[in-house]
Amino acid sequence: MSFGSNVKQKTRHFIDSKHMLSGITVASFLESTIVPIPLEAVMVPLMQARREKLWLIALMATLGCIIGALFGYALGYYLFDLIGDWVINTFSNPEQFESVKQKMQAQGFWFVMTLGIVPIPFQIAMLAAGATKYSLALFLLATTLARAIRYFGLALVVYYAGDQAEKVIKKHKTKVLIALTILVLAAWWLSTL
Repeated sequence: MSFGSNVKQKTRHFIDSKHMLSGITVASFLESTIVPIPLEAVMVPLMQARREKLWLIALMATLGCIIGALFGYALGYYLFDLIGDWVINTFSNPEQFESVKQKMQAQGFWFVMTLGIVPIPFQIAMLAAGATKYSLALFLLATTLARAIRYFGLALVVYYAGDQAEKVIKKHKTKVLIALTILVLAAWWLSTL
């Protein structure tokens, strides 16, 4: 049995579970911290099957990601204090790290937004924000906006496309991700003017 069909079978069992909402929150937490596999494979069939909880599923997935982002930020913040000097001296130098830190302070919001929307492991943004001690409030705002766009966007597709949502997403996913990335990058560029 392929990985994709195994995920779909597990999802079908999960749909009617009384732990469905807490399960999606935990799955979102794991996806944003240690499991770099997009949650869409589970969320879309779940949203299609439980349309009466469509918006709540998107909300719980967003909350799980925010909790995971806080965890990743804390790891970067506290573990970097423990091993940061070694990491800097081994893989870089203090001047380069200071440059990265300044760029993160100046452009961190857009960096986090971009990585929160595109299918690049979000762990990079969390650890970088924590390691550079980027503003926690701005980090959480960027994380919330990016993941809300992603998960509520899926909910919107399911709301309008219904049972055809998986086909619509599969057909247009790359174009939508490119368009969203261009929009975020354009907003980022405009914010530097």
